[in-house]
Amino acid sequence: MQLIELRNHLDILLDAQRLKDYCPNGLQVEGRPEVVRVLCGVTASQALLDRAVAGGHDAVFVHHGLFWKGEDGRVTGFRRQRLRALLANDINLFAYHLPLDVHPELGNNAQLGKRMGWQGEGRFADQDLGWIGRPREPGQRAQTIADALAQTLGRVPLLVGDGDRPVRRVAWCTGGAQGYFEQAILAGADLYVSGEISEQTVHLARESGVPYIAAGHHATERYGAQAIAAYLADELGLEAEFVDVDNPV
Repeated sequence: MQLIELRNHLDILLDAQRLKDYCPNGLQVEGRPEVVRVLCGVTASQALLDRAVAGGHDAVFVHHGLFWKGEDGRVTGFRRQRLRALLANDINLFAYHLPLDVHPELGNNAQLGKRMGWQGEGRFADQDLGWIGRPREPGQRAQTIADALAQTLGRVPLLVGDGDRPVRRVAWCTGGAQGYFEQAILAGADLYVSGEISEQTVHLARESGVPYIAAGHHATERYGAQAIAAYLADELGLEAEFVDVDNPV
């Protein structure tokens, strides 16, 4: 498949220009003009890029790319090493941040909800990034949902607040979305699930009566890139695979 065709297809599929974001979405580093093999992962880390080089991949697709607003943009140190791996081997890098979070089928929120059996019924927070709906079994305890997350994600989450609270409405937003906790409460959530946690999150959970689960930034965001790998293989006929470079955060 020609690079320009793949770029246009992904930009349309993920509606790359719709959201205000902290990074450029789409093709971040241009490589060879034809793409057959694609390696998908969460972050454009050196470990993932080395796998792409060793595997002879033509492109890498990630959720967390190389360029972020507010960062020092000088190409030194780890940035030089990562870019060198891509440019020296003529490998394309695609990165989609918020567009991959919000996609209604392939996105991180959609995929996490699917694996947990949560029924998304509405959106909340800035740019409708957060999801809210019904848990697999309405009325089950928050601790029961935390235990189910541990089994699904392979990582023990941190639950703060009332673990015995019955949950009829669960809200979630993958990654580092603890800042949307208050908006989740206002949207009617009995429980809010995200990836990370901040100091003030604990106090809000205790004082509001709405428990909070930090299930891991990486752990909650594995499934969008995984779904994209399946899509590229099934719908576009590319040789696409997902590799999980473990991250405990």
